[in-house]
Amino acid sequence: METKIFAKIISQNLQLEQAIVENTLSLLEQGCTIPFIARYRKERTGGLDEVKIAAIADQNDRLAEIAKRKETVTKTITEQGKMTPELQKRIDACWDTTELEDIYLPYKPRRRTRAQIAREQGLEPLAQLILLQREDAPERAAKTFVAGDVKDVVAALQGAQDIIAETISEDERSRQQLRGSYRRTAVISSKVVKTKADTDEAAKYSDYFDWKEPLKRCSSHRLLAMRRGEADGILRLSIDPIDDEECIERLQRQWVRSNNASGRLVSEAAEDAYKRLLKPSIETEFTNLSKEQADDEAIRVFAENLRQLLLGAPLGQKRVMGIDPGFRTGCKVVCLDAQGNLLHHEAIFPHPPVNKRMQATIHVQQMIEQYHIEAIAIGNGTASRETKAFIDDIVKGGQLQVFVVSEDGASVYSASKVARDEFPDEDVTVRGAVSIGRRLMDPLAELVKIDPKSIGVGQYQHDVDQTKLKHQLDQTVESCVNQVGVNLNTASSHLLQYVSGLGPALAKNIVDYRREHGPFTSRSQLKKVPRLGPAAYQQCAGFLRIAGAKNPLDNSAVHPESYDIVERMAKDQGCTVSDLIQQKDLRARIDIKRYVTDAVGLPTLTDIMKELEKPGRDPREQLEEFEFDSRVQTMDDLKEGMILPGIVTNITNFGAFVDIGVHQDGLVHISQMANRRIAHPTDVVKLHQHIEVKVIEVDRRRGRISLTMKF
Repeated sequence: METKIFAKIISQNLQLEQAIVENTLSLLEQGCTIPFIARYRKERTGGLDEVKIAAIADQNDRLAEIAKRKETVTKTITEQGKMTPELQKRIDACWDTTELEDIYLPYKPRRRTRAQIAREQGLEPLAQLILLQREDAPERAAKTFVAGDVKDVVAALQGAQDIIAETISEDERSRQQLRGSYRRTAVISSKVVKTKADTDEAAKYSDYFDWKEPLKRCSSHRLLAMRRGEADGILRLSIDPIDDEECIERLQRQWVRSNNASGRLVSEAAEDAYKRLLKPSIETEFTNLSKEQADDEAIRVFAENLRQLLLGAPLGQKRVMGIDPGFRTGCKVVCLDAQGNLLHHEAIFPHPPVNKRMQATIHVQQMIEQYHIEAIAIGNGTASRETKAFIDDIVKGGQLQVFVVSEDGASVYSASKVARDEFPDEDVTVRGAVSIGRRLMDPLAELVKIDPKSIGVGQYQHDVDQTKLKHQLDQTVESCVNQVGVNLNTASSHLLQYVSGLGPALAKNIVDYRREHGPFTSRSQLKKVPRLGPAAYQQCAGFLRIAGAKNPLDNSAVHPESYDIVERMAKDQGCTVSDLIQQKDLRARIDIKRYVTDAVGLPTLTDIMKELEKPGRDPREQLEEFEFDSRVQTMDDLKEGMILPGIVTNITNFGAFVDIGVHQDGLVHISQMANRRIAHPTDVVKLHQHIEVKVIEVDRRRGRISLTMKF
């Protein structure tokens, strides 16, 4: 029953057909992963992409949480003996968290409030009498309540007003009215803590020392920056409606129905309710809501950056030299075979203060020759520019390609358990250089070993909801891994664990089985892996590739459940499956409509034909070499008006950060990206794109470089 209700709500929210939502929820409940559903169950979902399927899954989880909360609310109110059929009906029909909490608020167990104390003193009837506003002299009525802890008429009336104030603050209409004011007019203000204004720590928050703007216009990055300043004790933040008096008057108009003495008491109680109870409550609500929205936006941007990074162009299986550059400690050099295995490592010292340039040159030349090196990867950290120039001198005129590779997170990997397990006998510098070399060969396979938060493509990632962030980033990694596909015979267990339907335990079992029995020769062999049952096989098989397999479909994205369709196609054409893949004219003669069944429709058949055209095709782009401008090495070399080549290293809502080779990324603000209005920087640039920029300002004190793409 709940599934039907959830499907109806989700279909309305996402504007999708209810039957499609029901089918998607059914597949998710069966344990199907999002990549599997998007790729292999298009008939059931109407061809929904991963984004929409993930949105359905997220909304389903949220509704399940609300259903759980409703159980708690119902139980609590019932135990108090206050449940009525009308109230139960309202709770059952409610699927909005805010509305549910409003319904629950008058019944919610709480600490002893002023109103609660007044009720214990027997002042509830007096409060109800005053609320009716018929008494011209409520003092007379109050005299009958003077007893015990209620010392006099003033105390009795004050207690009654406390009860009225709490009643007003818990009233749904009052709360919705104030929420409306906050939505329309709320302003977020930020002021510096005076004792911190002149500290070095406060300098980075100087833009927000005296800042004010409408909350609904406050971008996620500004809000998170202010929140971080608040957490660091530099800033004080507040969220207020534009006019407190207007909010109070509106509340009084709702509750005050008489101009007599009782009406005036209610008017005072309404003002107290606003200042003491309602405003702090709604401010907290909007503080949390705005933070949640900012988190969601920051996480979305981070996830998109991560996707672009993971899907970065791979060099492929070539013999690579990886170099982790350095000055005093030297450059750590590793030589890797085409599968990324470590063949050799040593340190060279071509730079000051050691300056053994000639010796380093001879050693590099020997390594290139001995290990048949085909490409060189240099980390982009300290001494990167100098090392690139040194290597260029050695290989100039030759066929060797030289690439500068981002080393963000390499130190995190080199100290991790994954790296220790891979290279137990090597130190962290060797592991770091290996990571740099492997990133060039296949960024995806290497970067999945590192916590995404350490890769350097997010903003405020430590300030956002960590559970949400992990969920979104894990989903992004899984999506990328399955989009590209994984070589079953070379993938690490860390890469395999992101394949649809696997996970750490099954990934380890696959690697152990491979180690014991040798390379896999067919996908069906996966069924022999311990604990890899039919359900896991169904989910993972289509995303695993076996190069050189007897059945060529084992190296494609065609799922084993569809092999018989391809075999029928080949039989009908009087050829083999291999012939079908190799000969375009044979495929052109196939009428896919002939193969439609109740289970297999045109979407799946169209995908099969695309895959037969280019089986196992890597969707990633080709890698390009890049050169920084030789005129600039540090910020001091920069001059306004310079036009320089750069690499996009990070994308935010407000612009893109670009590496121009001076060890400090510059910012191209969104307003400086195009001669037209753009909705988001990703409309113009993507991560690791090579672009040209112009220097418009260099702020050496704050270490900021402003760039433009408009020239």
